[in-house]
This record gives sequence, C-alpha cells and structure tokens, in this order.
Amino acid sequence: MSGVYARRIGVVVASAALAATSGLLTAPTAQAAMPTPVAASTARTYLSQLTVKAEGSSSGYSRDLFPHWITQSGACDTREVVLKRDGTNVTQNSSCTAVSGSWYSEYDGATWTAASDLDIDHMVPLAEAWRSGASSWTTAQRQSFANDLTRPQLIAVTDNVNQSKGDQDPAEWLPSRTAYRCTYARAWVHVKRYYNLTVDSAEKSALQSVLNGC
Repeated sequence: MSGVYARRIGVVVASAALAATSGLLTAPTAQAAMPTPVAASTARTYLSQLTVKAEGSSSGYSRDLFPHWITQSGACDTREVVLKRDGTNVTQNSSCTAVSGSWYSEYDGATWTAASDLDIDHMVPLAEAWRSGASSWTTAQRQSFANDLTRPQLIAVTDNVNQSKGDQDPAEWLPSRTAYRCTYARAWVHVKRYYNLTVDSAEKSALQSVLNGC
C-alpha cells in the first residue's frame, strides 16, 4: 500500500478508476469489518429522534418476507460477500463459497477457520424490524433491509452466539464482549434511524446507557 501512496504523490488522478482506488485507500478503516456506524455523539442524537412506541405484534411475520441471501454479483450472494469482507485471507471457490480463511467474531472474541462456524447476523433482527415498522413495508423494501451491505446491518459472528441473540433488542441482549457494546449500540441506532424504525422505552433506555458510556 505504501507504494501506491508514493505513486499517488507524483501522479494526477485523472480517471474514475484511479479515483475509486483512492476512495478505497482512504476508507475509514483498513481492516475487514462491516461499514463503520455513526459516532456515539451522532448516535445519541439519532436515538433522541427515533419514535418511541411499544413493539407491534409478530403476527404475520415470516423470514420469507425478507428475501435473503440474494445474489450480489456473479455467483456471490450476500452471505458470501460478508464472509469475504469480514474475514482474513479468505479463499473462495468458483461457486463463491468460502473454503478457507480466518474470522474474528466481534460479539464474543472467538476466532474461527471454518465458514460453517459463522452466521451472518442482522444487527437489527428481521423480526425486531417487523415489530418496529417493517410489517408495513413492501417485499422489495424488506429485501433491501435484509441484504444491506451499505449500513452497519450485517456482520459475521459465531453461529451459536447469533442464535442466542435471536430477535432480541439491546434491552434483552448485548454482546458478551463488552468492548464491542459501544459499536453495537451505534450500529443499532444507525440502522433504526436510516430505516425509520421505532424503539420501545426499554430498548431506548438500554441504548442510552451504552452510548453514554462511549
């Protein structure tokens, strides 16, 4: 990377391709990770702007109403894109399946070398979104939410940890790795505000508590 930077010092960036490369080099983080959530101060502001409302019913909910994982490019679906993004030295076969690599699970601090040990967690769970406003969305909107690679909504984590989280909100579940809770709360609020989802009072209090300690 240093060579690229050195070359850029004396070269005028005159093409879209080089401009795109420049954007990648100056991204907020150089390590494999989900998109960086808003800062804690911004998250606190966002949280104050979210509508506080008792959670709606789970009646009618089905994961099938949030189509995933969809094809992103070629043979790669959303799960494989996240595994590649969040891992280190990930090798994929011709079907885009991750066949080797290393993954660090931010929720519990575990490291895995088999993709089968990882789930792709929806930061704001699908059922939680349904109860917070997504029940009124179109299927296309729910598909975008369930496969969102732009917001901090998808992250590769230890499978059984993701399963223990289920569809619980931060008043009911937080990562056991306390060092990640600030990022978790920032990401949760970022996603909820972007999608104009509501929060219940206990959820808001839990998020405020975490964010005030960031």
